[in-house]
Amino acid sequence: MSSGFNSDVHVGAEAFHVQTEDRGPLHPFIDTAVYHRGRVVHRQSSSYEDWVVSADFTPEKLQHRVAEQHRAVIEELRSGALDGKIAQATEQEAEGSGIEAELLNPGSWLSGGQIGLEIEIRRRSDRKPVPGAQVHATIEGALQESRHEATSDEHGRARIQFPLPPLGKGDLALVIHARAEHGSADIRFAMRSRAKTPPAPSAA
Repeated sequence: MSSGFNSDVHVGAEAFHVQTEDRGPLHPFIDTAVYHRGRVVHRQSSSYEDWVVSADFTPEKLQHRVAEQHRAVIEELRSGALDGKIAQATEQEAEGSGIEAELLNPGSWLSGGQIGLEIEIRRRSDRKPVPGAQVHATIEGALQESRHEATSDEHGRARIQFPLPPLGKGDLALVIHARAEHGSADIRFAMRSRAKTPPAPSAA
């Protein structure tokens, strides 16, 4: 069973969101992403493929390892150890490198308990569409983790549809991740628990 942690961290005047999750036994990795203004500025991933088949493995120890990685990244963020990587990621974005993802229907993606995402993937440099990008969406904070995928067409468009899963009582977010040969892009929308209408995005 997968598990994870989410924290909002303030460093000076800047606000960051740190998300750590266990991908589960089929994908034995612990992934941490640091978001700044809705964009990923740092990632850390660690495998436990060998450990999960050992006699020493227990779900409780895995939960502890997930928590330890989450805390370690937060400490690196607060201490300034990630400043160089964050500055580099920000500079690359300013220079227009990589790709960008846009949700084309921000006001209507949730209706009648069904999620329908219209997503466009473009190159940052010239804003031309990116075909063949792999796009997936998840609801962070759902009671059961699920990932829904699509591939962008010749116009850089991808459509993902799935029913709204049962939601937990904590912080909820729609997370969209796109990856192509030009780079990757992430969008994160804050949600209200069991909201009946689409919320406003947490980042442009």
